[in-house]
Amino acid sequence: MKIEIKYFTEGIEPLTYVDGKSDWIDLRAAEDISMKQGEFKLIPLGVGMKLPEGYEAHVVPRSSTFKNFGIIQTNHCGVIDETYCGDNDQWFFPAYAMRNTEIKKNDRICQFRIMEHQPALDFVTVQKLGDVDRGGHGSTGKN
Repeated sequence: MKIEIKYFTEGIEPLTYVDGKSDWIDLRAAEDISMKQGEFKLIPLGVGMKLPEGYEAHVVPRSSTFKNFGIIQTNHCGVIDETYCGDNDQWFFPAYAMRNTEIKKNDRICQFRIMEHQPALDFVTVQKLGDVDRGGHGSTGKN
């Protein structure tokens, strides 16, 4: 599948899979960012894309983002649909700083994957689901 991509920032590393380890693709900060504890910023990612019709991008932090930078993604999972594809529709990472932090241009801070839209669903109300109860929330234990 071919995806048209526009780079908004010179010197940003081109998108690529990391060592073939995952089908998620890392996104990088497009500029140096300083954040104070408790501050919110939209961190520019330096890219925009024209996704195929019927697809969306799911954007989440990398597993090391909090450890390395002390930031959390405020919407926890960003969803960018195929209509966000104008010439000025740059992708951003909405970040909240849990501590003072410095992020450098090209630091990998989040990742994305392309997903097909969910199919149309019909919900049918029933009185019983008919399967064995698992025991409630957290029922699989700690091990």
